Amino acid sequence: MNPKERHTQLIKTKASAFGFQSCGISKADFLEEEASHLENWLRNNHHGEMKYMENHFDKRLDPRLLVEGSRSVISLSYNYFPEEKLQNDNFKLAKYAYGEDYHDVIKEKLRTLVAELQEEIGEFSCRVFVDSAPVLEKAWAKKSGIGWVGKNSNLITKKYGSFYFLAEIICDLDLVEDSPVTDHCGSCTKCIDACPTQAIISDKIIDGSKCISYATIELKDQIPDFFKDKMDDWMFGCDVCQDVCPWNRFSTPTLEEKFQPNSQLKNFTKQEWKDITQEVFSSVFKKSAVKRTKFAGLKRNLDFLSE
Repeated sequence: MNPKERHTQLIKTKASAFGFQSCGISKADFLEEEASHLENWLRNNHHGEMKYMENHFDKRLDPRLLVEGSRSVISLSYNYFPEEKLQNDNFKLAKYAYGEDYHDVIKEKLRTLVAELQEEIGEFSCRVFVDSAPVLEKAWAKKSGIGWVGKNSNLITKKYGSFYFLAEIICDLDLVEDSPVTDHCGSCTKCIDACPTQAIISDKIIDGSKCISYATIELKDQIPDFFKDKMDDWMFGCDVCQDVCPWNRFSTPTLEEKFQPNSQLKNFTKQEWKDITQEVFSSVFKKSAVKRTKFAGLKRNLDFLSE
């Protein structure tokens, strides 16, 4: 086995040992196919107020501008599907936000993984990413064969569905590349039909400005009247297009304790959510991704749902 093959096998074995459910590799190169898609998406203002999506256009499309000398993009997925859902007759929270902030949990795993790899391979140049830089994660995961991009623009796999986080290690190692998998959405339109705001405007194209996740997390101003009576009680994020996806019948509970809902979340009533204070917010969401919307943002969402 040559060094290229040996390093590739070692990375995949280690990734599995760290709990990552998939690991795929692609060549660090310019994302030609995605360039026109991203340009059109921005031109049509489907990013709404997410002005940061207009920044670093070239870096989003070429990892070699992010990590000098990079040769490979290692894409990884980590399951977050919870063992139990929060009660249905309540305000709703996207499942990815049930537990601790995935940025911190997964980045820590990646750093430790890289440290162990460097002990065995020797020093190599790299950066780790968890939804925290101009990296088109789904495009790289698709190229590396982890899954296909579904009509709801989420990455889907036959084996696991889509309830998982994506992460990347962009490095200067020369590794064996994987091949993309085929699309298995077929004629199914369940995600398109179920979206409460018709944010999925065509196959794989989302109008972010109509998305409930956008309205409850990304949007910093008042929620537009367009969303009135369409929010389906979602106070942070939205899982509708994933919940109805037939491939998610294969989702299995995560083994990561840090992604399980904390006990305070389980027992909250609608009235308690409406009456939430800054102190309670800080306690319940101390290590959560919900901190991103801040107390004022969550209160705005709850007020809008309660009007």
